[in-house]
Amino acid sequence: MDLLSDILSKLRLKGTLYFRTSFTSPWSVGVPKFESVARFHFALKGRCLVRIEPDEPPVFLEQGDLVIITRGAAHTLFCDPKNESPTTMVDQVVEKSGFTGVGALVYGDFGTNHETQLVCGHFAFGKEVHHPLLDALPSHIHIKSYGEASGVWLENTLKLIGAEIGQEHLGSNLIALKMSEIIFAQALRTYLMDEGRNTPVLAGFADPHIAEVLTAIHKAPGDSWTLERLSEIAGMSRTSFTNRFSRCVTMTPLGYVTHWRMQIARQQLATSHDAIIEVAENAGYSSEAAFSRVFKKHCLHAPATYRRIVQASD
Repeated sequence: MDLLSDILSKLRLKGTLYFRTSFTSPWSVGVPKFESVARFHFALKGRCLVRIEPDEPPVFLEQGDLVIITRGAAHTLFCDPKNESPTTMVDQVVEKSGFTGVGALVYGDFGTNHETQLVCGHFAFGKEVHHPLLDALPSHIHIKSYGEASGVWLENTLKLIGAEIGQEHLGSNLIALKMSEIIFAQALRTYLMDEGRNTPVLAGFADPHIAEVLTAIHKAPGDSWTLERLSEIAGMSRTSFTNRFSRCVTMTPLGYVTHWRMQIARQQLATSHDAIIEVAENAGYSSEAAFSRVFKKHCLHAPATYRRIVQASD
């Protein structure tokens, strides 16, 4: 599995689709803050503005554009500047429209040609796992002409999601849901290789030497990694490699190894009843005691206690 896929898999990425809209001018819809998710809006047809709190200025979303609001901030979608206020909250819009989950969410004046169709939803991650990649993302990612920038196949995928969502055809909701998760992975890849390539943490994915090391760690997190082995993979001296890795990823090479091992352990503890020694060995520790010491230092609880807390909260 490639580096980004492995991270998203361990983070337990899960897409949720809300609806496909048919908004006609004038309209302004408020969306409340939602913790621990990344909301998204894809402009299937037409255009609109998105004001993300507390960012300035609003994002201009044109047909084919995608915006991902990475930390679920409150935001307002509106048709044009003169109609930004007053705003109607999205739950009131759903109620007023009589939306039942089938077809499009239709809202606004009838008889106007100024229609905006959006595909809206969010991406959530497992509460028990974490990666600095998510913290390093900006408050929002705006990818213009998303389908074109990401390839014809993805543009067709987005159109298919728009066609499937809210339909009563067999399997429509599942098809649209799984395809939505592709959107996030593709958007991240596009951002990492473009605007994010010089941002701390994200720079590690764009740097070929560091990315090769990260890939090696993710392929075999339980190996007995040393600075010598990792610097050899990077093709650099120990000092140069350590400085470059720390600058790009904002943690030391061996610090990252430990961090990723703990994410693997946290996921296994949260989703299974495997013996602690099995979790320890899977994370690269031959001793349950050694594993427990490291785990408690990073996660503030002993492994068994952590498992009870997390599984009880699900």
